[in-house]
Amino acid sequence: MAKPKTKFRPCIDLHDGKVKQIVGGTLNSPDGDGVRENFVADESPAYFAGLYARDNVRGGHVIKLGPGNDEAAREGLAAYPDGLQIGGGIRPENAADWLNAGATHVIATSFLFNQDGHFQEENLETLLGEVGWMQLVIDLSCRKTENGRWVVAMNKWQTATDLFVTHETLDQLSGSCAEFLIHAADVEGKCGGIDEDLVKLLGSWGKKPVTYAGGARSLDDLRLVHDLSGGLVDLTIGSALDIFGGSLVKYEDCVQWNKEPPPMPD
Repeated sequence: MAKPKTKFRPCIDLHDGKVKQIVGGTLNSPDGDGVRENFVADESPAYFAGLYARDNVRGGHVIKLGPGNDEAAREGLAAYPDGLQIGGGIRPENAADWLNAGATHVIATSFLFNQDGHFQEENLETLLGEVGWMQLVIDLSCRKTENGRWVVAMNKWQTATDLFVTHETLDQLSGSCAEFLIHAADVEGKCGGIDEDLVKLLGSWGKKPVTYAGGARSLDDLRLVHDLSGGLVDLTIGSALDIFGGSLVKYEDCVQWNKEPPPMPD
């Protein structure tokens, strides 16, 4: 049996119809006031999706950060059909349409909670009735609390819910999805280092594919996530990448990492 290995997973974050890299904790209003942008691309979503398709980098996510991004998202999916997941505003009435547009999975977040942040199991069941668990990714993106726990956050990571990222929560939801996506919102977009404790927690569960995003700042972070998680957690790198205006990580190096065998332990 092949040893697990942490993979680089790409992303296309869309805001106001453009590919951007944003400091996650600043997405604090529907009209975008106060949003801190690390990078705004001149290139289209199709350009980045085409890169990922060319290099066979699979399992990345297109995230619509607010309204006005549907056309851009469809453009990206069309450039890499059956290669990318889609998230942002996913609901039962549109989930199948996004799959038909070329997404491998839909990513559910805010729909799984009511406006007060209470988890709604019936909403999950309704969504499953439309797409089935094999094409659903549950987003448990979170913020760290004062007592060192991670609380799932919705509404652009501004509203704390009543769900915490624990092994019990992952067990509870694992039968309803193919994968989990977890942004560490407090470090997202800051290139200040990953949340190592969160990665350890996710890796020590390890029963289904999990992708972690937030804070990656070097190619060594792929090795670090691999070591911390036993190769069971994948890593998304955004703002640090050269293709997103960063100077810390070369996209081509991430592609090469994915092609190599699992690293030997030190």
